[in-house]
Amino acid sequence: MHDVLDLRDLVPDEAEQLESSGYAVGDLHARARIAAAAGDLTQLADIETALASLRRDPEWPYEEPEPTLAFGSGSRPDSGAPAGDDLADRIRGAWLGRCVGNTMGKPVEGLGRADVRTYLEAVGDWPLSGFVPYVATPPPGITLHPSAAEASAGRFDAVPRDDDLDWTMLGLHLLETYGPELHTEDVAREWLDRMPFTQTYTAERAAYRNLVQGLRPPDTATTRNPYREWIGALIRVDAYGYANPGNPAEAARLALVDASLSHTANGLYGAQWAAALVAQALVADEITEALRVALDVVPPKSRLADSQRALLDLHAQGATAEEALDWVDETLDYNWVYTLNNAAIITTALLWGDGDYVRTLGLSVGAGRDTDSTSATVGSVFGALHGADAIPSVLAQAGNGVVRSAVRGFDRITIDELVERTMALHE
Repeated sequence: MHDVLDLRDLVPDEAEQLESSGYAVGDLHARARIAAAAGDLTQLADIETALASLRRDPEWPYEEPEPTLAFGSGSRPDSGAPAGDDLADRIRGAWLGRCVGNTMGKPVEGLGRADVRTYLEAVGDWPLSGFVPYVATPPPGITLHPSAAEASAGRFDAVPRDDDLDWTMLGLHLLETYGPELHTEDVAREWLDRMPFTQTYTAERAAYRNLVQGLRPPDTATTRNPYREWIGALIRVDAYGYANPGNPAEAARLALVDASLSHTANGLYGAQWAAALVAQALVADEITEALRVALDVVPPKSRLADSQRALLDLHAQGATAEEALDWVDETLDYNWVYTLNNAAIITTALLWGDGDYVRTLGLSVGAGRDTDSTSATVGSVFGALHGADAIPSVLAQAGNGVVRSAVRGFDRITIDELVERTMALHE
């Protein structure tokens, strides 16, 4: 699925990407699917050329420019990091929250909202109360993620490896190595040196392929990369928030440097938004404060800003969590790995989670789609806001404080070391 080396995936996926972002694709999407099913590479190449000549509908109601270093956030002063022990506790909470949340979401990754509920009801754990229980034979029509056997309740003795955690660790390494002078070329170099190609996905794998073929940023993000507005960049940037508590503008700037290797438009905005959200959560008292500050780094007339404002308004108007998730399902009809719908799930879980970790993560997992990614970010922001003690010990201790990783030099690293190395960035 989504093979970046195969036109049978790339061309239909490019048609879908253009169609979802205001281009008059016409029948090219259907023709691409038919040609892909028939294995007609010649016709696929012709359709690819036709897609490249399309222009966006002039009536498109959004403005989604190439971002500068930060949108709007330069006018917001650095609100300062919490001192000493409080910062260390919040950083620990962020790492723990991310690791636990990611693992909670892994078994049902890719399922829709209704299917997640069907599965959890079948195993007697709806609403979700912790790590997802495992059954070898799920209900008819439901296929668990291949990682379910090693990421479900009682089936792991270290936090399972996942790209959502790999990228956070690589971000830590990038900051340790290059600091605030990080450039996109540095990110590219470290990918090739420390990340296995087969442990990258969609936009990241397309950018990696482009690097190996000799392309340089920003062409790595735009060449045969239909996944350039998917969630991949958003999941990579938490470390930039960890390094910049109370400074969302700087967190967003570093996120843009990283994300530019593989993403454009809402793919970039989502990365900037997530980094800013983490940075502000480390100093905020309320999640609504952090979410509103994070919006400062998003172009105000973009689809991401529009959907995020809508959710903040729904919450202020007293809508329920179910009503908010219904709105996401009905309004944000994108691929299950797209930035916009998954960012909306992140915000819904944080706003309606009522400051309870299990309820908050239950909402992000229960919403379906890219559940390991959304739940990792939700857990990270929750831990940054509330500290490590707000994460139930039965969940925090399940991985024995050890994290598996595909990043060279990081496998079996401990939570303690991740926290210590993150705190060292502040010294």
